Amino acid sequence: MLLRVKNLKKSFKENTVLNDFSYDVEKGEVIAILGRSGCGKSTLLRCINGLEQIDGGEIYLNETLITKPNAKYKHWSEIRKKIGMVFQSYDLFPHMNVLNNIILGPMKVEKRSKEDATEEALKLLERVGLLEKKLAYPRELSGGQKQRIAICRALCMNPEIILFDEVTAALDPEMVREVLDVIKGLRKQGLTMLVVTHEMAFAEKVADKIIFMENGKIIEMNTPDKFFHSPSTVEARRFLNLSDDYLL
Repeated sequence: MLLRVKNLKKSFKENTVLNDFSYDVEKGEVIAILGRSGCGKSTLLRCINGLEQIDGGEIYLNETLITKPNAKYKHWSEIRKKIGMVFQSYDLFPHMNVLNNIILGPMKVEKRSKEDATEEALKLLERVGLLEKKLAYPRELSGGQKQRIAICRALCMNPEIILFDEVTAALDPEMVREVLDVIKGLRKQGLTMLVVTHEMAFAEKVADKIIFMENGKIIEMNTPDKFFHSPSTVEARRFLNLSDDYLL
């Protein structure tokens, strides 16, 4: 088991965001996490990456406990080498060119040489079709290009799993496909991924498993085919705007 989330709890004051949430992720598995805004999807990813302090439960990576309630760990910089995350807001450094944005993490966190980090960064840029933009600055890039650079930056740390938090939400429709195509390519390479998305067609094609959330809980966990074409819960049918007559 690569990642195990057990009885996870998270609240913001009186608002319970994650309520006894549990699931396992196998190596090489792609899980799409769906649900209405505010159901806890992004908070879940932020807890797994250590960006939010949990209130209860446990998270294991490779069977090693990486969290405890009400505890702040100095080792999160080490954990984040293994658990990468890509945000919808890109978070690129505006004063650095593309190449320097990508190699900063490997050099600072992993203490890799500039030559080694640069060699890998150039390979990643070529993979996502942006090698010619290596010396460009973020202000010179489209939203889709910035997001692909953010993905390269995460990949350059050689993580065991990557968390994608609505990475197409801030993009114009014509830019969405180029980012989703990169994620599809990562799936073919066997990378383990948790993908929070509102792109239903994409989730159906790329995911091995669908997790549907509501009010901080898993309402339904199913294969894409069963979830999208014969969901087992009323909540999922309502979310997908499917009637009982359609499902018969």
